[in-house]
Amino acid sequence: MPGKIVQDRRVVVTGIGIITALGLDSESNWENLLGGVPGVTAVERIDVSKLSCRVAAQLYDFDPKKYIDFKAARRMDRFSQFGVKASMDAVSDSGLVIDESNAHRVGVMVGSGVGGIETFEKQHSILLERGGNRVSPFLIPMMIPNMAAAHVSIASGAKGPVSATSTACAAGSNAIGDAFEIIKRGLAEVMIAGGSEAAVTPMGMAGFSNMNAMSGRNEDPGGASRPFDRDRDGFVMGEGAGIVILEELEHALSRGARIYGEMFGYGMSGEAFHITALEESGTNVARCMSICLEEGNIEKEDVDYVNAHGTGTPLNDIIETAAIKLCFGRHAYKLNVSSTKSMTGHCLGASGAIEAVVSILAVKNDMIPPTINLYEPDRACDLDYTPLVKKNREIKVAISNSMGFGGHNVTLGFKKYDG
Repeated sequence: MPGKIVQDRRVVVTGIGIITALGLDSESNWENLLGGVPGVTAVERIDVSKLSCRVAAQLYDFDPKKYIDFKAARRMDRFSQFGVKASMDAVSDSGLVIDESNAHRVGVMVGSGVGGIETFEKQHSILLERGGNRVSPFLIPMMIPNMAAAHVSIASGAKGPVSATSTACAAGSNAIGDAFEIIKRGLAEVMIAGGSEAAVTPMGMAGFSNMNAMSGRNEDPGGASRPFDRDRDGFVMGEGAGIVILEELEHALSRGARIYGEMFGYGMSGEAFHITALEESGTNVARCMSICLEEGNIEKEDVDYVNAHGTGTPLNDIIETAAIKLCFGRHAYKLNVSSTKSMTGHCLGASGAIEAVVSILAVKNDMIPPTINLYEPDRACDLDYTPLVKKNREIKVAISNSMGFGGHNVTLGFKKYDG
């Protein structure tokens, strides 16, 4: 039976899982983020020779058979494999045991921007070369964007609310935010939430490259992703997954769970402007941040860190900077801001979830990862973007921004758990 719908239950983070080009576990990712290690390299496993962008933040040593049953892994697209691996890491990290006594109160919400694009491309080639009767019967259940969430549910045994978000580059953030609200309403005690993406494929690279949205700095892969820098020329695609275990506070305390921090807010706003671009004043993004803070009764002056969407595209970085100043006023210049996409690349639908994990770790450890490759800030980007090296600073409150094609803005808020 579903739980009674209630409001304003407190939600804490009790587990994390993350895989990116910087590592296949949270420890290596955090170490490399703090060390300012670039994850971007030349793309070699697919042919990108005719594209203007030939670099990406890729996972080279991911072997799904090490983490997932071989038969099950063969029937998953790469994005689902990432999602399952990161999710099971997060469940293990949380110490949560899911069994018949609680499975109906544990849910899953995992987003993806494009889903199984690798599977679609491979099967489309088979269709053209060998005919429709040779297309895999698993094409659809491997390709559709909800399948990371579905496989996580199957692998974990979670039988509570199971769903997926597909709001482009905001998908992972929307998934975490929606999971937060599900727990607050009393429909679950625990949610496995985040995002997963694997779009470093011929079509994925070509589509973004031909939009002139990606960096052409092919001779310097490690320096290609340079948010807020004067010489930025576009984003660099990444791949991976980020997952958090969100848990109702009393439930977490009753089982003695380790608490990373508390989630306090979830802001959303729409642009109603353009299919790919933000409205230039930044008003809608500023409103999104304000909504998040208002939900948690957080004063703007109490925010210490903003993990920026920070793509490294010419307009995005200027507009997000303007939005931060609109939201925070003079306090904007006392904030630390950073874009970890400078190291992980832009993992599309997984990016917000990956950056939520980073924000949680920043709060937990009082340490801000840097924005690397930021040598000469754009004149319109005049905040403290934590350039080049990490910064030790007490972080009581952090927010993480995401913006998706179509005008989807999301802000997630995390703070220190204070009992």
